[in-house]
Amino acid sequence: MLDSGGRSTPARVLSVANQKGGVGKTVTVINLGASLAGMGKKVLIVTNETIAPLYLESLQQQLSDKHVDSVILADGERHKNLETLNLIFDQLIGGHHDRKTTLIALGGGVVGDMTGFAAACYQRGVPFIQIPTTLLAQVDSSVGGKTAVNHAMGKNMIGAFYQPQAVIIDTDTLSTLPDREFYAGLAEVIKYGLIVDADFFQWLENNIDLLLQRDKRALAYAIELSCKSKARIVAEDETEQGIRAILNLGHTFGHAIETFQNYKQWIHGEAVAAGMVMAAELSVVSGDLPEADLQRTKALLQRCSLPVTPPADMTSDDFARLMLRDKKVLDGQLRLVLLKRLGEAWVTDQFSIDHLNQVLTKACAAS
Repeated sequence: MLDSGGRSTPARVLSVANQKGGVGKTVTVINLGASLAGMGKKVLIVTNETIAPLYLESLQQQLSDKHVDSVILADGERHKNLETLNLIFDQLIGGHHDRKTTLIALGGGVVGDMTGFAAACYQRGVPFIQIPTTLLAQVDSSVGGKTAVNHAMGKNMIGAFYQPQAVIIDTDTLSTLPDREFYAGLAEVIKYGLIVDADFFQWLENNIDLLLQRDKRALAYAIELSCKSKARIVAEDETEQGIRAILNLGHTFGHAIETFQNYKQWIHGEAVAAGMVMAAELSVVSGDLPEADLQRTKALLQRCSLPVTPPADMTSDDFARLMLRDKKVLDGQLRLVLLKRLGEAWVTDQFSIDHLNQVLTKACAAS
């Protein structure tokens, strides 16, 4: 069991391991039962059209002592908006759910973000539990209490910090995850090596083939280390007033890509991968990161079939315009997460705009 570090309502990450049968089976049920103990009689499961046929029925069967409702959302980042969020509220209000209702997010990052935000808002706050079914959600979005929906002008611009009661991770769900989604999740795993753990980065270089083969032992180790890294950072800075921002390495560039594409083409991990390379490039140009470390970063991402340059139709002007809408902009000043070396990141506004423009121009020309 890992402490996710939430100070107000600490989430618990339960069982980072294969659970012999998946969602609704023995270990998952034990953990879920323990998490629901003492809560109300009603549960609302929020999932999507991809995950529902795989896991919804088995999860419902294991909650036979509860009154269980469900809402099935459309799949994809482009549906992570206020209109879709209202479908959750419609079910909650129409089903006469009260403040003791528990919401369960069964799905990837989009489902988890929207369920958490709905839980934060409904009747000013109800409990929720994360059961993430994608690698990206297991190592990143389900842990730490960030919840949000997108706006047409920017990603995750409407949201709240709201901790889940528990995060139940079952690596068996990764067996049904499409390759593209799996590779995108590896981008966030690699991020932890870049920002806080150079030894983990080297382990990833040495063991990436096992991860690509979805070796269960290697996956459990990578997920556990990723969760521990995030938990330590969140425990120190739950509401992102300081060090927590390093978890956004590559995200300012990546969110610009996703917004430019109206959340319809690249998925989050792909955009973050290209963004991390651009952040590393700027770190090299700024005189901090050795060129050899940039090349190691690009090589590892490429082994995971991830992009290392931005979309071909995106210009440096597009980046400049969209990056200024990033949540890390304070008082009109753009702040970026950069690397001093492998395993050490920092948040700064002390970079050269000329260097940033140089990196943007070079990256867009290489696409």
